[in-house]
Amino acid sequence: MRFRFGVAIMITIALSAIPGAAQTPKAPAKAWTPPRLPDGHPDLQGIWNYSTLTPVERPKELADKPFFTEQEAAAYQKRLMQTRNVDLDRETAPTARGVVNGSVETADLANAYNEFWWDRGTQLVKTRRTSLVIDPPDGRIPPLTPEAKKKIALLDEANQRPAQGPEDRPVSERCIVRPNSGPPMTPTGYNNNFRLVQVPGYVVIFNEQIHDARIIPIDGRPHLPQNIRQWMGDSRGHWEGDTLVIETTNFTGKAPFRGSGENMHLVERFRRTDKDTLLYDFTVDDPQSFTRSWNGQIPMSPGPEHIFEYACHEGNYSLETTLSSARKLEAEQAAGKSSR
Repeated sequence: MRFRFGVAIMITIALSAIPGAAQTPKAPAKAWTPPRLPDGHPDLQGIWNYSTLTPVERPKELADKPFFTEQEAAAYQKRLMQTRNVDLDRETAPTARGVVNGSVETADLANAYNEFWWDRGTQLVKTRRTSLVIDPPDGRIPPLTPEAKKKIALLDEANQRPAQGPEDRPVSERCIVRPNSGPPMTPTGYNNNFRLVQVPGYVVIFNEQIHDARIIPIDGRPHLPQNIRQWMGDSRGHWEGDTLVIETTNFTGKAPFRGSGENMHLVERFRRTDKDTLLYDFTVDDPQSFTRSWNGQIPMSPGPEHIFEYACHEGNYSLETTLSSARKLEAEQAAGKSSR
Protein backbone atom coordinates (compact mmCIF):
# COMPACT_ATOMS: atom_id res chain seq x y z
CA MET A 1 0.00 0.00 0.00
CA ARG A 2 2.79 2.44 0.92
CA PHE A 3 4.59 1.58 -2.32
CA ARG A 4 1.54 2.32 -4.47
CA PHE A 5 0.94 5.62 -2.62
CA GLY A 6 4.55 6.71 -3.13
CA VAL A 7 4.42 5.89 -6.85
CA ALA A 8 1.26 7.97 -7.21
CA ILE A 9 2.96 10.97 -5.59
CA MET A 10 5.99 10.59 -7.88
CA ILE A 11 3.78 10.45 -10.98
CA THR A 12 1.93 13.58 -9.86
CA ILE A 13 5.17 15.48 -9.32
CA ALA A 14 6.52 14.36 -12.70
CA LEU A 15 3.41 15.49 -14.55
CA SER A 16 3.47 18.90 -12.89
CA ALA A 17 7.05 19.38 -14.00
CA ILE A 18 6.25 18.98 -17.71
CA PRO A 19 6.92 22.33 -19.46
CA GLY A 20 3.88 24.32 -20.54
CA ALA A 21 4.86 23.96 -24.19
CA ALA A 22 4.45 20.19 -23.91
CA GLN A 23 0.97 20.46 -22.43
CA THR A 24 -2.15 20.74 -24.56
CA PRO A 25 -2.34 24.45 -25.55
CA LYS A 26 -5.51 26.46 -25.08
CA ALA A 27 -7.38 27.27 -28.26
CA PRO A 28 -6.70 30.89 -29.30
CA ALA A 29 -9.58 33.33 -29.16
CA LYS A 30 -11.48 33.19 -32.42
CA ALA A 31 -10.92 36.31 -34.52
CA TRP A 32 -14.08 38.31 -35.23
CA THR A 33 -15.22 38.04 -38.83
CA PRO A 34 -17.43 40.82 -40.22
CA PRO A 35 -20.68 39.83 -41.92
CA ARG A 36 -20.47 40.03 -45.69
CA LEU A 37 -22.74 41.10 -48.51
CA PRO A 38 -23.31 39.03 -51.70
CA ASP A 39 -20.41 40.88 -53.39
CA GLY A 40 -18.04 39.54 -50.72
CA HIS A 41 -17.29 42.89 -49.08
CA PRO A 42 -17.93 43.50 -45.36
CA ASP A 43 -21.40 44.69 -44.39
CA LEU A 44 -20.85 48.16 -42.89
CA GLN A 45 -24.50 49.15 -43.14
CA GLY A 46 -26.57 50.62 -40.37
CA ILE A 47 -26.90 53.75 -38.26
CA TRP A 48 -23.69 54.68 -36.49
CA ASN A 49 -23.12 57.20 -33.71
CA TYR A 50 -19.96 59.30 -33.29
CA SER A 51 -20.77 61.37 -30.20
CA THR A 52 -17.96 61.40 -27.65
CA LEU A 53 -16.54 63.46 -24.81
CA THR A 54 -13.07 63.10 -26.31
CA PRO A 55 -12.00 66.45 -27.79
CA VAL A 56 -10.75 66.78 -31.35
CA GLU A 57 -7.45 68.20 -30.09
CA ARG A 58 -5.57 67.01 -27.01
CA PRO A 59 -5.89 69.45 -24.09
CA LYS A 60 -2.62 71.18 -23.29
CA GLU A 61 -2.59 69.77 -19.75
CA LEU A 62 -2.41 66.29 -21.34
CA ALA A 63 0.34 67.22 -23.80
CA ASP A 64 2.49 64.13 -23.22
CA LYS A 65 -0.36 61.68 -22.56
CA PRO A 66 -1.85 60.07 -25.69
CA PHE A 67 -3.90 57.52 -23.69
CA PHE A 68 -5.79 57.40 -20.39
CA THR A 69 -5.68 54.48 -18.01
CA GLU A 70 -9.09 52.99 -17.23
CA GLN A 71 -9.23 54.84 -13.90
CA GLU A 72 -8.11 58.14 -15.43
CA ALA A 73 -10.71 57.85 -18.17
CA ALA A 74 -13.51 57.32 -15.63
CA ALA A 75 -12.40 60.35 -13.59
CA TYR A 76 -12.04 62.54 -16.68
CA GLN A 77 -15.49 61.55 -17.97
CA LYS A 78 -17.05 62.42 -14.63
CA ARG A 79 -15.36 65.82 -14.55
CA LEU A 80 -16.40 66.67 -18.11
CA MET A 81 -20.01 65.67 -17.48
CA GLN A 82 -20.10 68.04 -14.51
CA THR A 83 -18.36 71.00 -16.13
CA ARG A 84 -20.47 70.80 -19.30
CA ASN A 85 -23.82 70.43 -17.56
CA VAL A 86 -25.44 73.88 -17.69
CA ASP A 87 -28.21 72.75 -15.35
CA LEU A 88 -25.89 72.16 -12.40
CA ASP A 89 -25.72 75.90 -11.60
CA ARG A 90 -29.06 77.53 -12.39
CA GLU A 91 -27.95 80.77 -10.73
CA THR A 92 -25.49 81.46 -13.52
CA ALA A 93 -26.34 79.10 -16.39
CA PRO A 94 -29.12 80.12 -18.79
CA THR A 95 -31.93 77.62 -19.31
CA ALA A 96 -33.68 76.95 -22.59
CA ARG A 97 -35.51 80.28 -22.18
CA GLY A 98 -32.40 82.23 -21.23
CA VAL A 99 -33.44 82.82 -17.60
CA VAL A 100 -30.60 84.12 -15.45
CA ASN A 101 -31.12 85.00 -11.77
CA GLY A 102 -34.88 85.15 -12.26
CA SER A 103 -34.90 87.53 -15.24
CA VAL A 104 -35.13 86.85 -18.95
CA GLU A 105 -32.00 87.83 -20.84
CA THR A 106 -30.64 87.29 -24.32
CA ALA A 107 -28.41 84.21 -24.30
CA ASP A 108 -25.97 83.33 -27.03
CA LEU A 109 -26.39 80.08 -28.91
CA ALA A 110 -23.87 78.21 -26.78
CA ASN A 111 -25.97 78.83 -23.67
CA ALA A 112 -29.42 78.98 -25.23
CA TYR A 113 -30.37 75.38 -24.41
CA ASN A 114 -30.60 73.58 -21.11
CA GLU A 115 -29.02 70.15 -20.69
CA PHE A 116 -32.09 68.35 -22.03
CA TRP A 117 -31.28 69.42 -25.59
CA TRP A 118 -27.62 68.45 -25.66
CA ASP A 119 -26.47 65.02 -26.83
CA ARG A 120 -22.69 65.25 -26.72
CA GLY A 121 -22.22 61.72 -25.44
CA THR A 122 -21.25 60.45 -22.02
CA GLN A 123 -18.12 58.44 -22.79
CA LEU A 124 -14.61 58.91 -24.10
CA VAL A 125 -13.66 56.94 -27.21
CA LYS A 126 -13.24 53.19 -26.66
CA THR A 127 -9.50 53.39 -27.26
CA ARG A 128 -9.20 55.83 -24.32
CA ARG A 129 -7.20 58.24 -26.47
CA THR A 130 -7.00 61.79 -25.13
CA SER A 131 -7.84 63.34 -28.52
CA LEU A 132 -9.44 62.41 -31.81
CA VAL A 133 -6.31 63.70 -33.59
CA ILE A 134 -3.79 60.84 -33.50
CA ASP A 135 -1.15 62.36 -35.77
CA PRO A 136 0.81 64.60 -35.19
CA PRO A 137 1.87 62.76 -32.03
CA ASP A 138 1.00 65.76 -29.83
CA GLY A 139 -2.67 65.31 -30.73
CA ARG A 140 -2.99 68.86 -32.06
CA ILE A 141 -4.08 70.12 -35.48
CA PRO A 142 -0.99 71.54 -37.24
CA PRO A 143 -0.73 75.36 -37.51
CA LEU A 144 -2.36 77.14 -40.42
CA THR A 145 -0.19 78.54 -43.18
CA PRO A 146 0.01 82.36 -43.53
CA GLU A 147 -2.25 82.11 -46.60
CA ALA A 148 -4.92 80.20 -44.66
CA LYS A 149 -4.72 82.57 -41.68
CA LYS A 150 -5.35 85.52 -43.98
CA LYS A 151 -8.34 83.78 -45.58
CA ILE A 152 -9.90 82.91 -42.20
CA ALA A 153 -9.36 86.47 -40.96
CA LEU A 154 -11.24 87.83 -43.98
CA LEU A 155 -14.13 85.42 -43.33
CA ASP A 156 -14.27 86.44 -39.66
CA GLU A 157 -14.26 90.10 -40.61
CA ALA A 158 -17.08 89.57 -43.10
CA ASN A 159 -19.14 87.75 -40.47
CA GLN A 160 -18.88 90.75 -38.13
CA ARG A 161 -20.29 93.23 -40.65
CA PRO A 162 -24.06 93.81 -41.01
CA ALA A 163 -25.16 91.38 -43.71
CA GLN A 164 -26.33 92.92 -46.97
CA GLY A 165 -27.95 89.65 -47.98
CA PRO A 166 -28.02 85.95 -47.05
CA GLU A 167 -24.81 85.30 -48.99
CA ASP A 168 -22.96 87.41 -46.41
CA ARG A 169 -23.75 84.97 -43.61
CA PRO A 170 -21.78 81.74 -42.95
CA VAL A 171 -22.99 78.65 -44.81
CA SER A 172 -23.51 76.86 -41.49
CA GLU A 173 -25.85 79.60 -40.31
CA ARG A 174 -27.72 79.39 -43.63
CA CYS A 175 -28.21 75.64 -43.11
CA ILE A 176 -26.35 74.69 -46.29
CA VAL A 177 -23.60 72.53 -44.81
CA ARG A 178 -22.22 72.06 -41.31
CA PRO A 179 -18.62 71.31 -40.31
CA ASN A 180 -19.65 68.24 -38.28
CA SER A 181 -21.19 66.43 -41.28
CA GLY A 182 -18.04 67.19 -43.21
CA PRO A 183 -16.51 65.43 -44.74
CA PRO A 184 -14.78 64.55 -42.50
CA MET A 185 -17.38 63.78 -39.84
CA THR A 186 -16.61 65.07 -36.34
CA PRO A 187 -18.75 65.26 -33.17
CA THR A 188 -20.94 68.23 -32.31
CA GLY A 189 -23.50 69.03 -29.60
CA TYR A 190 -26.23 66.75 -30.93
CA ASN A 191 -27.39 64.65 -33.92
CA ASN A 192 -24.10 62.78 -34.15
CA ASN A 193 -25.55 59.98 -36.26
CA PHE A 194 -25.20 58.84 -39.85
CA ARG A 195 -26.62 56.00 -41.91
CA LEU A 196 -24.36 53.98 -44.17
CA VAL A 197 -25.98 52.13 -47.09
CA GLN A 198 -24.22 49.83 -49.59
CA VAL A 199 -25.74 49.12 -53.02
CA PRO A 200 -24.09 47.74 -56.17
CA GLY A 201 -21.57 50.32 -57.39
CA TYR A 202 -22.28 52.89 -54.68
CA VAL A 203 -22.05 53.71 -50.99
CA VAL A 204 -24.40 56.27 -49.46
CA ILE A 205 -23.51 58.25 -46.32
CA PHE A 206 -26.52 60.12 -44.93
CA ASN A 207 -25.78 62.47 -42.03
CA GLU A 208 -28.50 63.34 -39.53
CA GLN A 209 -27.19 66.90 -39.24
CA ILE A 210 -27.62 68.65 -41.62
CA HIS A 211 -29.65 66.11 -43.65
CA ASP A 212 -26.85 65.68 -46.21
CA ALA A 213 -26.38 62.54 -48.30
CA ARG A 214 -23.17 61.69 -50.08
CA ILE A 215 -23.76 59.24 -52.94
CA ILE A 216 -20.30 57.80 -53.56
CA PRO A 217 -19.39 55.71 -56.62
CA ILE A 218 -17.11 52.75 -55.93
CA ASP A 219 -16.87 51.56 -59.53
CA GLY A 220 -13.49 53.08 -60.38
CA ARG A 221 -14.71 56.16 -62.23
CA PRO A 222 -12.46 59.27 -62.08
CA HIS A 223 -13.15 62.42 -60.07
CA LEU A 224 -15.06 65.30 -61.59
CA PRO A 225 -13.05 67.89 -63.58
CA GLN A 226 -11.22 70.39 -61.39
CA ASN A 227 -13.46 73.25 -62.52
CA ILE A 228 -16.51 71.58 -60.93
CA ARG A 229 -16.62 72.25 -57.19
CA GLN A 230 -19.14 71.00 -54.64
CA TRP A 231 -20.07 71.94 -51.07
CA MET A 232 -19.04 68.52 -49.72
CA GLY A 233 -16.46 67.85 -52.40
CA ASP A 234 -16.42 65.02 -54.93
CA SER A 235 -16.05 61.58 -53.31
CA ARG A 236 -14.88 58.31 -54.88
CA GLY A 237 -14.57 55.01 -53.01
CA HIS A 238 -12.74 51.71 -53.29
CA TRP A 239 -11.94 48.71 -51.12
CA GLU A 240 -8.57 47.86 -49.61
CA GLY A 241 -9.17 44.41 -48.16
CA ASP A 242 -11.96 44.82 -45.59
CA THR A 243 -11.52 48.60 -45.38
CA LEU A 244 -13.73 51.00 -47.34
CA VAL A 245 -11.57 53.92 -48.50
CA ILE A 246 -13.17 57.17 -49.68
CA GLU A 247 -11.13 59.95 -51.29
CA THR A 248 -12.67 63.41 -51.62
CA THR A 249 -11.45 66.38 -53.66
CA ASN A 250 -13.02 69.34 -55.52
CA PHE A 251 -14.14 71.29 -52.45
CA THR A 252 -15.40 74.87 -52.81
CA GLY A 253 -13.34 76.41 -50.01
CA LYS A 254 -16.51 78.23 -48.84
CA ALA A 255 -17.09 75.76 -45.99
CA PRO A 256 -13.60 75.38 -44.50
CA PHE A 257 -12.97 72.45 -42.17
CA ARG A 258 -10.75 73.71 -39.35
CA GLY A 259 -9.26 76.20 -41.82
CA SER A 260 -8.99 73.95 -44.87
CA GLY A 261 -9.25 75.27 -48.44
CA GLU A 262 -10.62 74.21 -51.79
CA ASN A 263 -7.59 72.01 -52.53
CA MET A 264 -7.97 69.75 -49.49
CA HIS A 265 -7.47 66.07 -50.31
CA LEU A 266 -9.37 64.01 -47.76
CA VAL A 267 -9.04 60.25 -47.24
CA GLU A 268 -11.59 58.47 -45.04
CA ARG A 269 -11.38 54.82 -43.97
CA PHE A 270 -14.23 52.69 -42.57
CA ARG A 271 -13.59 49.26 -41.04
CA ARG A 272 -15.61 46.98 -38.77
CA THR A 273 -13.37 45.89 -35.90
CA ASP A 274 -16.05 44.04 -33.93
CA LYS A 275 -19.82 43.64 -33.79
CA ASP A 276 -20.31 47.01 -32.10
CA THR A 277 -17.51 49.14 -33.58
CA LEU A 278 -17.04 50.90 -36.91
CA LEU A 279 -13.56 52.41 -36.88
CA TYR A 280 -13.57 55.73 -38.74
CA ASP A 281 -10.21 57.17 -39.71
CA PHE A 282 -9.56 60.33 -41.74
CA THR A 283 -6.48 62.08 -43.10
CA VAL A 284 -6.42 65.75 -44.13
CA ASP A 285 -3.81 66.70 -46.72
CA ASP A 286 -3.90 70.39 -47.62
CA PRO A 287 -0.43 71.98 -47.97
CA GLN A 288 -1.91 75.38 -48.80
CA SER A 289 -3.78 75.50 -45.49
CA PHE A 290 -1.83 73.39 -42.96
CA THR A 291 1.89 73.14 -42.32
CA ARG A 292 1.60 69.33 -42.53
CA SER A 293 -1.01 66.63 -43.11
CA TRP A 294 -2.90 65.32 -40.08
CA ASN A 295 -4.96 62.31 -39.07
CA GLY A 296 -7.97 61.70 -36.83
CA GLN A 297 -9.77 58.58 -35.63
CA ILE A 298 -13.18 57.84 -34.08
CA PRO A 299 -14.38 54.37 -33.03
CA MET A 300 -18.13 54.62 -33.75
CA SER A 301 -20.88 52.65 -32.01
CA PRO A 302 -24.30 51.46 -33.19
CA GLY A 303 -26.70 54.41 -33.27
CA PRO A 304 -30.43 54.76 -32.64
CA GLU A 305 -33.04 52.67 -34.39
CA HIS A 306 -34.18 55.56 -36.55
CA ILE A 307 -32.87 58.89 -37.83
CA PHE A 308 -35.46 61.65 -37.70
CA GLU A 309 -35.60 64.77 -39.84
CA TYR A 310 -33.20 67.56 -38.90
CA ALA A 311 -34.96 70.68 -40.15
CA CYS A 312 -32.30 73.22 -39.07
CA HIS A 313 -34.18 76.54 -38.65
CA GLU A 314 -37.23 75.58 -40.65
CA GLY A 315 -38.43 78.34 -42.95
CA ASN A 316 -35.19 80.31 -42.36
CA TYR A 317 -36.93 82.59 -39.85
CA SER A 318 -33.62 83.15 -38.09
CA LEU A 319 -31.98 84.40 -41.28
CA GLU A 320 -34.86 86.82 -41.90
CA THR A 321 -34.45 88.16 -38.36
CA THR A 322 -30.68 88.49 -38.81
CA LEU A 323 -31.07 90.59 -41.95
CA SER A 324 -33.85 92.80 -40.52
CA SER A 325 -31.72 93.41 -37.43
CA ALA A 326 -28.83 94.49 -39.64
CA ARG A 327 -31.07 97.03 -41.38
CA LYS A 328 -32.25 98.34 -38.00
CA LEU A 329 -28.68 98.80 -36.80
CA GLU A 330 -27.82 100.69 -39.97
CA ALA A 331 -30.85 102.95 -39.51
CA GLU A 332 -29.88 103.69 -35.91
CA GLN A 333 -26.30 104.50 -36.91
CA ALA A 334 -27.50 106.79 -39.70
CA ALA A 335 -29.88 108.56 -37.32
CA GLY A 336 -27.10 109.06 -34.80
CA LYS A 337 -24.80 110.62 -37.42
CA SER A 338 -27.49 112.97 -38.75
CA SER A 339 -28.22 114.31 -35.25
CA ARG A 340 -24.64 115.43 -34.72
